[in-house]
Amino acid sequence: MTWMTEDRLAIQAMAREFAMKEVLPVANELDPVQGEIPMALREKMAELGFFGMLIPERFGGLGWGVFEYAIVTEELARGWMSVASIIARSQQFDEGWDDDMRAKYLPRAARGEYMGAFALSEPGAGSDVAALSTRAVRDGDQYVITGQKMWCTFADGADYLLVYARTAAEVDPAHRARGISAFMVQKERGVLPDGISGTPIRKIGYHGWKTWELSFDGFRTPADSLIGEEGKGFAIAMGNLDVARIHTAARAIGLARGAMEDTVNYLQQRVQFGAPLAVNQALRFKVADMATNIEAARALMYQVATDYDAGLPCSRPAAMVKLFASEMAEKATSDALQMHGGAGYTTDLPIERYWRDARLTKIFEGASEIQQRIISDDILGRVR
Repeated sequence: MTWMTEDRLAIQAMAREFAMKEVLPVANELDPVQGEIPMALREKMAELGFFGMLIPERFGGLGWGVFEYAIVTEELARGWMSVASIIARSQQFDEGWDDDMRAKYLPRAARGEYMGAFALSEPGAGSDVAALSTRAVRDGDQYVITGQKMWCTFADGADYLLVYARTAAEVDPAHRARGISAFMVQKERGVLPDGISGTPIRKIGYHGWKTWELSFDGFRTPADSLIGEEGKGFAIAMGNLDVARIHTAARAIGLARGAMEDTVNYLQQRVQFGAPLAVNQALRFKVADMATNIEAARALMYQVATDYDAGLPCSRPAAMVKLFASEMAEKATSDALQMHGGAGYTTDLPIERYWRDARLTKIFEGASEIQQRIISDDILGRVR
């Protein structure tokens, strides 16, 4: 099968040039000091349509498929994974929106002017989303939200928070996901609303933007901020995971590729014992394995993205590509750091950034163990 058409090759070349000329230098400068993605870079991305790739043309987007989205994501992640991640904030959050909401918000999102942050996980509810305890109680024409949220990346910079809270008075032990509702909380960009306080989490990577622990202390939001039906928010939260996992696979592949390309250059330039390291067979074989695994992950990603765009069921394949690509990326970046020796363990070279960020791909959008459970449940049936 020929996945890469002329149009796709042109998209890939455009994204690769942008990533290497515009993204990578910024990442090398700002990631070591935990600086934030500059607005100037985001504006350049908006001009190229990166924030509207999945948004239909009638709403001002490019109307591309997940395949093209994955191509661009891989290239951006080669430069800086956070840049490859921020594009999702405009085009993966519209699950559960009605036509009026899409007409109102998607044109702005396609221009990079309207982005969200995902407030789902809690201190006691990560992989087990149905265990969330944040409460939303109806009070007249408002909901009052109280509770804690974790891992809300971009909470400060977003234009709205997608908040999940339990509206049911009691939890049904047999159906814990029932009674969870989704709320689209509008906010001013750059600050948190009154009634919501936050603390940046001291993470080891994924720099370029802040990830927050949020406290909702009787926060009031209009009743019309409810998305869809009350108590049906769990389906909204889970509705876009296939795309998110393909997106994560693309990010992981981009990181692994960056590590391999930097390693190839290093091995050819670094001289030890009178010869470049590239003549060492042990190192050459590591590069061979790295290249093979990257190609395998990319081929699987291309197939899953193709199937998704064709409307085929993809939950199991999406879990597979997310699992394989993220596990591959951690090993590839770790091996690359090892081949850089002591230089790899400094912030002077980007190799440690690839390593830190690749480690995260095994955790977010469902940890590797969750993907294994999804895959095995689909093959063997769920264990009750």
